Amino acid sequence: MLELSINEPDQLVKVAHALSSHTRLNIIKLLLNHNNINVNEIGEKLGIPVSTAGVNVKVLEDAGLILTEILPASRGAMKVCKRNFDDVRLILNPIAGYKNKDQVYEIEMPIGHFVDIDVQPTCGIANSTAMIIPEDDPSSFFFPECRTAEIIWFRQGSIEYRFPRSLPRNVDVKTIEFSLELCSEAPNFNNDWPSDITIWINNVEIGTWTSPGDYGDHRGKNNPEWWHDSSTQYGLLKTFRVDKHRSTVDNQKISDVTLQDLKLDGAPFIRFKVGVKQDADNKGGINLFGRGFGDHEQDIIMKVHYETPAEE
Repeated sequence: MLELSINEPDQLVKVAHALSSHTRLNIIKLLLNHNNINVNEIGEKLGIPVSTAGVNVKVLEDAGLILTEILPASRGAMKVCKRNFDDVRLILNPIAGYKNKDQVYEIEMPIGHFVDIDVQPTCGIANSTAMIIPEDDPSSFFFPECRTAEIIWFRQGSIEYRFPRSLPRNVDVKTIEFSLELCSEAPNFNNDWPSDITIWINNVEIGTWTSPGDYGDHRGKNNPEWWHDSSTQYGLLKTFRVDKHRSTVDNQKISDVTLQDLKLDGAPFIRFKVGVKQDADNKGGINLFGRGFGDHEQDIIMKVHYETPAEE
């Protein structure tokens, strides 16, 4: 749920503007039943020009009401849209001194700062200046230089990170989410190369997302000059979220795992693991992108949404 207060006027005005159009409301309504739909399809289903659909999608995106990503298409690329919130709450008459009790704890983990890795070739690590280790040598993943990684790839296995659990005492955690750019791992690249990528949080399997391919149809926006055009270029930015009712990827349910299953209070850190299982139907590997590679200038971001206790 997105909660907005009149005491936060800039964001409130932006969201209110986004919701002030019948066309944009129809787009949101359409996404309730057809999540992951591209701009051309929105125009077709609503009977409006694609250019009009694109302009209104941009307004909704800027307000944070929907998420978009660019995916390869048979001719170039297409912008795919999905909803970001199920509910919006507007607080227009808050009590004196109102402060939104919802808080967000956020930390970004460089992809080279893994604590455990067990992978099979093909595999490798590179940073912004060169290959760090000999390709297809899993034992080299434990060299100190690997902490500078900006791209990591492997065909099978998993990689694990530990995020510090630095939260206030007695808070009510509402959601935990991890966002990262990733794709499959094929020889060179192959846009049609599915891979079943599984996510674990605190050793609990929350679900599997099937990556459509290993992308190389355009050069990654953040790739260094030395990276060859025939190699993997970019991935998709995916958000894995667990709340009190379910687990999702980009708001699409992937399992019934809930926050209670994760036992977040059990340690001073939160484990996050991503991998391809031995019994996966599609063993298409993983490319994991850091800030210096791909299309999205970020490493792995963890966000914990929580509520502070009500003041007496």
